[in-house]
Amino acid sequence: MVRIPVMNSANRAALAACILGLLGFALLVAGRGHRLDEAVLMALRQPGDPKQPIGPAWLALTLRDVTALGGIPVLALLTAIALGFLLVARQGRAAALLLLALPGGLVLNTLLKRGFDRPRPDLVAHLVQVESSSFPSGHAMLSAIGYLTLGALLAGAAAPRRQRGYILGVAVALTLLIGASRVYLGVHWPSDVLAGWCLGTAWAGSCWLALRRRG
Repeated sequence: MVRIPVMNSANRAALAACILGLLGFALLVAGRGHRLDEAVLMALRQPGDPKQPIGPAWLALTLRDVTALGGIPVLALLTAIALGFLLVARQGRAAALLLLALPGGLVLNTLLKRGFDRPRPDLVAHLVQVESSSFPSGHAMLSAIGYLTLGALLAGAAAPRRQRGYILGVAVALTLLIGASRVYLGVHWPSDVLAGWCLGTAWAGSCWLALRRRG
C-alpha cells in the first residue's frame, strides 16, 4: 500500500531539501554566472558552428524525447494516473500531496518566470520550440517536483532499503537527465536548470512537510 512514511528520517530529509534548495536558489539569483553559462552552451556545440550540437545525430533526437518527460502533458498524465490509484486505495493524504505539489509548483514557476523575465539563450540554435522566458527552467523544476514526489510515495511502499534506494535513485536520475537535456538542446542557460532543480526540490520537500504536519 502506498503511504506517506512517518519515519523521522524522511522528515529530516525533506527539511534538508527545503533548506538546501532555497539556499541554492538564492545563491543563483544573487550571482548568476553569465560567462560560465555561455561557456557550457558553446562547449555543447561544434566548434565554429553554434547550430550543430556535439555528438551523433541520434543523441539530439533522443534528448528531444527525454526532455518531453519533463513537460506538463507527461507530468500531468503521470500525476493523474497516480492520483487515481491513491483515491481508489483511499490514501487521502498521499493524494493531497500530489494535488498540492505539481499544480502549486506550476503556478510558482509561472510567476517566477514572469518576474525574472530572463531571455532564452541566443548564442546557439534552439533544437526544440520554446515560448516562455528562461529563469527558472520549468522542465527542471517540475520534473524535480513530480518525479521526486512520486518517487518518495513509491519508496514509502517499499520495505527493503535497497528498493527504496533504487526508486529514489531513478527519480533523481530522471530529474537530472531532463534538466541536462534542456541545456543540450540550447533552450536554457545552465543556471536556469540549476535554479529549477533547487526550487523544485525545495517545493517538493515543503509540500511533504506540510502534509506531515497536518497529520
